[in-house]
Amino acid sequence: MDVRFVTPAGVESYEAGDLPALLDRTDGLVWVDVPVWSEQAEETLCTTFGFHPLAIRDAANRNQVPKIHRYDDHVFLVLHAPQPGAGGHVHYVELDQFIGERYLVTVHGPLNPAVDQSSAMVEVNAVLARLNSGKLKPDKAFELSYALLSGLTGRMRTYTAELTKDVWRLEQRVTAGHLGDPESFLDEMFRARHGLLTVSTMAALSREVYGRMATIEAFGPGAGQTLLHDAVDQFHHLSVMADSQKAYLHGTIEFYQARTNTKMTVAAERLAVIAAVTLPITALSSVLGMNLIVNAETHWVLLAITLAIMLAMSTMLLIWAKRKGWF
Repeated sequence: MDVRFVTPAGVESYEAGDLPALLDRTDGLVWVDVPVWSEQAEETLCTTFGFHPLAIRDAANRNQVPKIHRYDDHVFLVLHAPQPGAGGHVHYVELDQFIGERYLVTVHGPLNPAVDQSSAMVEVNAVLARLNSGKLKPDKAFELSYALLSGLTGRMRTYTAELTKDVWRLEQRVTAGHLGDPESFLDEMFRARHGLLTVSTMAALSREVYGRMATIEAFGPGAGQTLLHDAVDQFHHLSVMADSQKAYLHGTIEFYQARTNTKMTVAAERLAVIAAVTLPITALSSVLGMNLIVNAETHWVLLAITLAIMLAMSTMLLIWAKRKGWF
């Protein structure tokens, strides 16, 4: 558990035992970050801050959807960020926040063992760098929370941009006809679609959460309300961007499927023509063949007449199939 005190001069680190004194100060903001849940973190959130047991339970466990709970002196917020994994899977990296007047507690939800811990610290490290450089000087806790939100939406935009590159590459392969193995190609397309669908879902759900916060004026009127409306707008644009790319990829998939279905239809028509041409030959030969060619004697005249009839029937069937436009 990392305890920090943020002032216009920078960021200072403290021990957990210093929290009561830090919370009494009015010359800065208290930021407590919990990278990994522990008994110390649970005790601090329960006794020092006095958070609701249900909120503490949510912070200790994984949450499938973002959420917002408003209490008398703080807001509990759950957000998610995407992290690509193996096999096209997209991990949900959870960031929980307790946002008070002059304090912010961030808890990084339990991670899938396949996800590196550094993936959960992306937004925190980015905000710390801005604080240490002097580019960010928050006066309220919600401003610090908004800085974390900006990092989270930035991660979602970056991931959407990477997926867009994949979509363009796939579209170029479809239009150029260089598809390679069909099964692998379809797998690539549906992996990209799944990633875009994940971003769209995350952004849409987070937009609803911040829309709710704006409705209840969770941070009061003025600057806080302005930041909430901006957050809603950011998530709305992310959702639209992901949906637009998903629709573009869906069009590419439809084009690929239409081309594949057309090839299969043409192949089936040609096979039908071949079957139709060979059918009378097979039927006629099966009836007359044993009587024309025998071990003792071959009826050459009848054999020639039979072969001529076979050739004529096949030629007529080919002409008829051509006129029908089958090949």
